[in-house]
Amino acid sequence: MSKRNEGFRRGLAAAVAAACALALVAVVLLSTSAGGSGGEYRLRAIFDDAGNLTVGETVTIDGVNVGKVQSVQPTPHARAAVVMKIENPGFQDFREDASCTIRPQALIGEKFVDCLPTQPRVEGTPLPPPLKTIPSGQEGAGDVLLPVTRTHSPVDQDLLGDIARLPERERLTILINELGAGFAGRGKDLNVVLHRANPALEGLERVLAILAKENKVLTDLAVEGDRATAPLAADRERLTGFINSSATVARASANHRSQIAQSFAAFPAFLEQLGPAMERLGRFADQTTPTMTDLGVAAPGLNKTFESFGPFSKSSEAFFKSFGENARRSSAALRAVEPLLPLVKGFGKQAKPASVNLSGLLTSLRSTGGLERLLDFIYLGSGSVNGYDALGHFLRAEVVASTNCLTYAILPHGCSGSFTGAKVASAKASAGSTSLVMLRTLAVLKGMTPAQAIAKYPGSETTGTAGTPPSGSTPVAQPVGGAAAGTTYYTPEESSEASGLLLNYLLGN
Repeated sequence: MSKRNEGFRRGLAAAVAAACALALVAVVLLSTSAGGSGGEYRLRAIFDDAGNLTVGETVTIDGVNVGKVQSVQPTPHARAAVVMKIENPGFQDFREDASCTIRPQALIGEKFVDCLPTQPRVEGTPLPPPLKTIPSGQEGAGDVLLPVTRTHSPVDQDLLGDIARLPERERLTILINELGAGFAGRGKDLNVVLHRANPALEGLERVLAILAKENKVLTDLAVEGDRATAPLAADRERLTGFINSSATVARASANHRSQIAQSFAAFPAFLEQLGPAMERLGRFADQTTPTMTDLGVAAPGLNKTFESFGPFSKSSEAFFKSFGENARRSSAALRAVEPLLPLVKGFGKQAKPASVNLSGLLTSLRSTGGLERLLDFIYLGSGSVNGYDALGHFLRAEVVASTNCLTYAILPHGCSGSFTGAKVASAKASAGSTSLVMLRTLAVLKGMTPAQAIAKYPGSETTGTAGTPPSGSTPVAQPVGGAAAGTTYYTPEESSEASGLLLNYLLGN
C-alpha cells in the first residue's frame, strides 16, 4: 500500500510540475501580448504575512523584473498590505485570477514578490475582467487591489530549521499551548490560512477539482482505454516483436548517427527544393483533374474491357498456335523468296515515278469526281446506242468498217457488201405487224416529209392499223415497248412532228 501511495504522490508531483510549467509558458505568452496603459500602475496586494519583505525589493513575473515594492503596511485585520509599482508597461494588466507569492531571495532572509498576471487557459478563451481599483475615500485609493485570497505567504525553510533549535523549539511549544484554545474555535480559518501558506496544496486542490468536474470524461477514457488496449493485449506477441524490432532499429540508427546527422543537415536544403516541386505538382494535379474525372467515368468500361481481355486471350491461343504452325510451314517458301527481294527492291525504285504519277491521277480523279463521270459516260453511252421497242433491243448507232451496209431494213437480209440495186420489201406488207410510229419514222428517214409520212400511214396508235385518223383528233404520242412506266415521250406538233417522232425513236419509245 505504501508503494502505491508513493507512486501516487510521485505522479501527482509530476502533474503539478507539468501544470506549473504550462502556467509559466502561458504567463510568458500573455506577458508578451499584454498591453498596459503605459502610465503608473500600482498594485496593492494583501498578504497574511510579509515578514522580511522590505521596501525596494524586486517584483518579478516568471523571473523578469517588472517593478519594485514601494511600501509594506499593516491592515486593520492583522495582515500586511504590500504596495508594488509595476514599471514594465507590458505587464500592467493584472486580471481577477492573478496571484502573488512572497519568496526567499537569498539565504540571509531577503524576500521578493513573484506574481502571475493571469492564469493559463486554452487559446481562444476570453480573459477574466481586470482587477478593481480602490475607490476614493478608502485606504490606497487609486491602487489596483489584489485580495488576500489570491496571495501566498509560504513558510521559509530557515524558519522550519529554526524549530529544531533552542530556544525556538521551546517558544514554538509555548505558542502551540497558548494558541491552541484560540485555534480550536477557528479551525476553518486556520485551514484557509494553511492552504494559502502552501501554494502546492492550493494547486493540488485545483487539480483535484478539475479532475472531479471531468469525472465522467475520465471514466469514459478509462473504458475506451481498456477497449483500445484489449486488441493489443490479445496480440501482445506482435506488439512485443514490434518493440524488439524498434529497439533493433534504434541501435542501428545509433550506429549510423553520423549519416543521420548529415541527412538532417541536408534536410533544410531538401525542403527548399521540395517547395517548388510541390507547387509544380499542385499545378499538375489541377490540370489533370478533368482528365482524372473523365477517367473515373470511363473506369467501368475499362474494367469490363480488362475483364473480357482474359477470355479473349484464352480464345486467341488457338489462333496463335495455327499462326505459328503456318509460319513454320511457310518459312521454307519465305526463304526461297528471299533472293527475289533485291529484284523487287529495284523494281520498286524504278516504279516509284510511275506510282507517283498514278497516285496523282487517282487523287485528281477522286477529288474532281472523275470516276463517277467515267461511269456516267459508260452508262449513258450504253443507253444512247441501245434502244428497246415492242420487238426487243436494237442498236440506234453502229460503227462499221464499210459504208456499203448502211441501208436500214425491217426484215433481215444477208449482206453481200453492196446494196445498190437491192429490193427492200414493201413497208405496207408489214404494216399489220409494225408500229405506226415506226412506219412513219422509217418513212421520214427515207426522205419523206412528216406530212407525207402521215398521209402514207394514216390512223392512230391506239387502233394498231394505218388508217385515216378521226376528224378533229390530234395525234398523240404513246410510249412503245415494255418499259412504259416512267418513259418520256413527246406529243408532236404540226410544225415539228418529224422532230417529235425522231426524239421518240431516239428515246426508245
